[in-house]
Amino acid sequence: MRFKTPDLLDNNEARIQAGSIRIVAPMFRHYGGRSAFSGQIVTLKLFEDNSLVREVLAEQGRDKVLVIDGGGSMRCALVGDQLAILAHRNAWEGIVVYGCIRDSEDISRIDIGLRALDTHPLKSIKKGVGDRDLAVSFGGVTFRPGEWIYVDGDGVVVSEQPLS
Repeated sequence: MRFKTPDLLDNNEARIQAGSIRIVAPMFRHYGGRSAFSGQIVTLKLFEDNSLVREVLAEQGRDKVLVIDGGGSMRCALVGDQLAILAHRNAWEGIVVYGCIRDSEDISRIDIGLRALDTHPLKSIKKGVGDRDLAVSFGGVTFRPGEWIYVDGDGVVVSEQPLS
């Protein structure tokens, strides 16, 4: 599906006013080989531990986007090149990380959509701590599992229903 977030918003003004479409504050940098991506949201909430990220990305991801609430930590990376490769192999549309990634140059050559706050060379701890499939909030928006996310060069839009 080809889309532009400004067009999606222009075509759905009433839904924006009703609150069923939300726009994330501009905070993310573009990584990954895919500049635009969309899909149904799968969520993780964790802090400086990416064990669950690997577990989720090992699942089939067609038409899905993983949204990771990493607490905005700037002390380690939650996604690196190996996880981006795993996501690509399992057909994930993209990943949004409220935190950092690493291996950014390698990730730029992988056909996966990826947005994150920044990069950090240190890998995360691995204790298996975190939660999956719950509402997470950052950037002025709450992301709920099963809702839809649209990401391109102009921003990040979340909707209760698919948009056209």
